Amino acid sequence: MAQKPAMSSRWVVLFLSLLLGLQPVATDLYLPTLPALTLDLGASLSQAQLTLTAMLLAFGFSQLVWGPVSDRWGRRPVLILGMGLFALAALGSVWAASIQTLIAWRALQGVAMGAAVMGARAIVRDLYAPVDAARAMSKGLTGLGVIACITAPLGGWLSDQWGWRMALSALAVFAALTGALLVWRFQETLRQRNPQALQWRVLVSTWLGIASHPTFWAYALLTTASYSGLFTYLAASSFVFIDVLHQSKTAYGLWMSTMSLAYIVGTFACRRMVLRWGVQRSVAVAGGVTLLSGGTLTLLAWWGIHSVWAVVLPMVGFMLAHGVHQPCGQSGSVSAFPQAAGQASALSGFIMMLAAFGVGSWLGLSLGRGGGVLPLTNGIGFWSLLIALAAWTVVQRHGKLPRT
Repeated sequence: MAQKPAMSSRWVVLFLSLLLGLQPVATDLYLPTLPALTLDLGASLSQAQLTLTAMLLAFGFSQLVWGPVSDRWGRRPVLILGMGLFALAALGSVWAASIQTLIAWRALQGVAMGAAVMGARAIVRDLYAPVDAARAMSKGLTGLGVIACITAPLGGWLSDQWGWRMALSALAVFAALTGALLVWRFQETLRQRNPQALQWRVLVSTWLGIASHPTFWAYALLTTASYSGLFTYLAASSFVFIDVLHQSKTAYGLWMSTMSLAYIVGTFACRRMVLRWGVQRSVAVAGGVTLLSGGTLTLLAWWGIHSVWAVVLPMVGFMLAHGVHQPCGQSGSVSAFPQAAGQASALSGFIMMLAAFGVGSWLGLSLGRGGGVLPLTNGIGFWSLLIALAAWTVVQRHGKLPRT
């Protein structure tokens, strides 16, 4: 640890878990409702996918604003404002009367989520040295996994029992409770605000400095490829499991929890691996697991083996490795920028979400044309190859972390 945190380590981990956990709340809890709300609102599959991709595109772009704002004014006001906006947008989604209105409210949720997730990554760099930051981030992402375990079956159960609008109301409850906890206990982590952070010339100079740094790109490419593989699963799995493999929404939520459990195990493994091997070797080993898992998933689908187990078992391996790639990648991408952690976090998040938007747009078209499980399996196979290439090349060449 570079310096004593303003809060106890337990509070830091709790806030990281809640802030990062806003992503599975906004996606995993929402996914079981997609088939029902698509039918209820008279929407097409491509329109239903827009409720995800619009949120993610707004999420990505908003971080470019939230990052420098948080470097200028601090993490606390940005996080509180973002959580309030998310609660408001969640309530708007509950009462949406058309798919177009729902897309708009989901986009606002993406804007608000940008403040939370960007802030979490910046908090880690505020408080910890780079190698310690990977372990701290893994603890926060373990919390994210726990939240994901709860939200996926909860979303399916609420949707089965009371409809998709009741399921979406849970998003507002989570945001309101998290916002109240931030107001009560969160202490500012930014040691020195940058009064020039929002000046145009300083902004451009800082963006260029980050975008030209090889360590940033090494880890940004790793996290982008890994998240894109995850998002392929998130965006396609509800239609594949419910419509193609004929699982109930509740059963689908339980299968999603299996993925979250695997991810949690991966984050625990990450902490041990980083301590024993360092970040670069840990990522390389996880890259091999990713390629083996994604390749198996794709081959089984090509061979005509289309079953729940043929999807779930390889995805367990993918999620184990994802639990290593994300803590190492997210902390590594901001490691070289202690004075501009907000902007570095924002640019990394923007790149991830831009890729996810492209994935979601492609899946909306692919799923609309049919194809059974193939849009999901082919997509994950493609991203698994890119993850392994990033882990074995650019991370090994440019991924050495600074000591402080």
